[in-house]
Amino acid sequence: MKTLVEKAASIYEAFKKEAESQVENGNKAAGARARKASLELEKLMKEFRKASLEASKK
Repeated sequence: MKTLVEKAASIYEAFKKEAESQVENGNKAAGARARKASLELEKLMKEFRKASLEASKK
């Protein structure tokens, strides 16, 4: 579960950087990269939720 959290933090940082680049500079390609990162985060959050539920049952 620790690796999931670390990976999510890493992807979030990439998302944040790209989203800020789109908002501040109007960089369209950065927006596409931010959207891709948000989809990856969504998948990781679902995995985290499953792992967290399993851990709470023990």
